[in-house]
This record gives sequence, structure tokens and C-alpha cells, in this order.
Amino acid sequence: MTDSTALQTTAPQTTPAALHRAATDFGDATAIVDGPVRLTYAELLDEVRVTARALLARGIRHGDRIAIWAPNTHHWVIAALATHYVGATLVPINTRYTGAEAFDLIDRTDAKALFVAGNFLGKDRLADLRSVAAELDVDTVIRIPLDDELGQSSDLAWTDLEQFARAVSPTDADARAAQVSPDDIADILFTSGTTGKSKGAMCAHRQSLGASKAWAECGLLDGNDRYLVINPFFHSFGYKAGILACLQTGAALYPQLVYDVEQAMRTVQEAQITVLPGPPTIYQTILDHPRRGEFDLSSMRFAVTGAAVIPVVLIERMQQELDIDVVLTAYGLSEGSGFGTMCRADDDAVTVATTSGRPIADFEVRIDESGEVLMRGPNVMIGYLDDPENTSRAIDSDGWLHTGDIGKLDDRGNLTITDRLKDMYICGGFNVYPAEIEQALARLDGVAESAVIGVPDERLGEVGKAFVVRKSGSTVTSEQVVAFAKQTLANYKIPRAVEFIDALPRNAGGKVLKRQLREEAS
Repeated sequence: MTDSTALQTTAPQTTPAALHRAATDFGDATAIVDGPVRLTYAELLDEVRVTARALLARGIRHGDRIAIWAPNTHHWVIAALATHYVGATLVPINTRYTGAEAFDLIDRTDAKALFVAGNFLGKDRLADLRSVAAELDVDTVIRIPLDDELGQSSDLAWTDLEQFARAVSPTDADARAAQVSPDDIADILFTSGTTGKSKGAMCAHRQSLGASKAWAECGLLDGNDRYLVINPFFHSFGYKAGILACLQTGAALYPQLVYDVEQAMRTVQEAQITVLPGPPTIYQTILDHPRRGEFDLSSMRFAVTGAAVIPVVLIERMQQELDIDVVLTAYGLSEGSGFGTMCRADDDAVTVATTSGRPIADFEVRIDESGEVLMRGPNVMIGYLDDPENTSRAIDSDGWLHTGDIGKLDDRGNLTITDRLKDMYICGGFNVYPAEIEQALARLDGVAESAVIGVPDERLGEVGKAFVVRKSGSTVTSEQVVAFAKQTLANYKIPRAVEFIDALPRNAGGKVLKRQLREEAS
């Protein structure tokens, strides 16, 4: 039996095995539609093998890390699957990160290769990286073509991959893929912590595939679906609930480069999109768009939202005005392979709007004596990258993952998140951790200390507000605070409002009373 045949007959607990199974089971069915690019599942396997062979030719070894800093295109999908095909670990990087933030992840993971989009949203990412580290210590830099940027002579263009692939046979690439184990680390997803230092949650192949499969089963996803992926691939929602869910069900993936409401509605109409997950703001902008009536959106049957408190009326409008058959809410976190709980197709609108549903993917969920949500199961992360101390804090000796969220369970086991231990807030679907912002502002001359909270915002759900105490004699302005934040932080982390106060409110132990700040801001 050849290695390739073995991959096809082995239970798909690794991404390479799942890819071969998809090519066998779904073959000529559409896998990806990205503008003029349309790939079947058989063609997707071919493209992944070419890229994998090129990575092998560049010396990538089993267990190496490969970073991707790029928006949603078919290149991202191929690069990610090729990373897994050669037994390497995927490190997705937020496209909104600054060069300094991206370099930190590349450096900490010791990435041996980087797939990077140059000019995107007005920023040249390669230039940003090299402004931080002139000699970028990455063996292979591959430019994803979004524009005509040239980069440096040492960089590879996406079109160069085929030439390098010629040095490695398909048989050798398949042999490497067959060596990938279900317990090999498939991905490291970084999530900021309350200390302000990002932590890399490591998940195995079996976990990323198993959890995403459970998510797809809740949504009744299958090969008849056409899935518009607005959620960024660098996030578990786009990567695992998007790419990996489609790979295991045969659904067709339609990546959207950036969210534009009219373009999204046009794609729904033209492609007869059936699946459209996203944060609440996605649906709100569609529902409230003055030209919505000009588009036929009747093909949509399945929507999943979360990452914020969902008004019941929004769920009702999605069901009634958009005529979406299945509208679900969910709760998950990177430490749980991106998942946790989810509503079911037969839940009523109030349950969907006011809870995050019941456990999926073999998770157990309970609430401890302090009200914290705990999760346990086979899909709890392996641990944090190079951080045993925080790993032991997050996962106790009985295997329970301490999520840092406060919640409650109803008599049917539905989870409702009521508060956050970590003061995290959600801006436009992205988690924001105030400690990271406060550490950044502490470097601004004239700032003695600061405290950041999330405040309601009609469009983004929540945005940051910074309470700043000036140093004696300082005349630092709110404009200077915001401008400084823009130099070092991604856009969604930048405070939208700044208020100067004489002193931060504190308790007897010296802890800042953020609840009091929230009350004052309301």
C-alpha cells in the first residue's frame, strides 16, 4: 500500500488525511471560489502538494513553525494546509497587527517560513517587519500576491513555489504527510492575557479537526453548502469553523478579503450563499443597509454569531427579515481549540439570543464556586507555548480549563456568560485585553498611569475608553494618547475616548476599581 493510499484509508485525525479524504469523497466538487480562482477538492490537494514540496525543498522539517500574515484568500488556505502537509505547525498572525506585534510572534515561535501579503489596507507588511528587524531571521519569506510589490531579492513570490517544488517528488511529500500524527501540534493561536503578554494556545491535529467537525454538525453543514467566510482566517472562527469545517464536509468556501456589506450581499446573491457566520455587527449592517432590498438574500439558511451580547430582536430579525432557517449562537476560546458550547437548530429565539448553548466536541462545562466557567475534555489545548506556569494556572490537576469568564447554566445545560474575570472586552468581534493597552500607554511620556475599559458602541459592540492620570506638570493631550497608541497597537485595540482624571479609584488592596469606572462611563 502506498503512503498516499494509506492517507486516504486512515481515519481523518490529521489535516493531511482529511485533505486526502476530501479529494476522494468530494473530488470534482467545488472547494474554493476566490474571485476568478475556482478549485475543486482534487485540485486543492494538487495545489497543496506543490506548495508542500516547495517547503520541503526549502528545508522545512517536521515540527517547524510557519507563520501566515495575510488576509482571506485561497493562498491562505493552500499555505495553511501545506504547512500541515509537511508536518509543520501553523502560526496565524492578525492582519491588523503592527510590524512590532507580528515580529514578536515570529520571533517567539522561531518561525522558519513566513507567508506574507505585502500591501494590504494601505500598509506594506514586509516593510513594517523590516523596520522593526532589518535582518528578518526567517529562512523563507513567501509573498502572497495582492499587489505589485517586489519585496527584497531574497523573498520568494508565490509563483516561485512551483519551481522549487520540482526538486521534491510528490511521493516524498506524501510520505512526509503520512508521518503526521493526530497528536502533533497543528496550530498555535495567540491570545493576549491579562498581563498584557500574548500567550500561544497549542492544539493538536485531532483537536482542531474534532472540534470543527462538531461545530459543522451543529449547523448541519454538508456538500451542498456555499460558505461565505468573512471571519478572518487568522482567527479560529475563520480557520477552524471555516476552512477545516468545509474540508470535512465538502462545503464550498468563498473567502472575502475584507468585509464590505454591499460586496457581501452581492456575493450571497450571485453565488447563492447558504452559510454566513460572523459577529453581530455583520448581520446588523446587512439588516440596516438602505439597499438590502435590491439583493436576493433568500439562499442563506445557516448563521452563527457570538463574541458579544446578542439582542433577542436581532435574532428575530435574522430569522424573519433575512429568512435564515438556522440561527445559532456559540461560545468558544482558543484554549478550547476555538470552541466550547453552541445552540442547536431547534432552539427558540430567546435561547439563541440569551445563551451560548450547550457543550459540543465532548466538552464538559461546569460553574465553580466563584462563578467561573470551567471546561474539560479531549479538545482542551495541549498548553501555552513555552509557558508552563500559565498553562498550570489555566488547566488544573483535574483537567479543567479555567476560562476566566463568569457564567451560569440553566436547567437544560445552556451556558450564559455574565461577566469577565479578565476585564476583556470585544471590539468588532476581536477580543481586547486592557492590560496590553495600559502597558503600551505607560511608555508615553507624561502618562503616570491608566486604566482601560470597554464601553458600548453601536457599530462595534464595544470600544476602548482610557482613563489617564497625567504626571505632575504634564500637558499630554487625548490626541497624543491616541496617536501614541496607533504606533504600537492594532487598530481595534486603540482607545476611542480618553478621559483625564486626578487618580484612579482603588480598593484597600490597591486594585483599580474598574467597575466604578464603568459606572462613571455609563
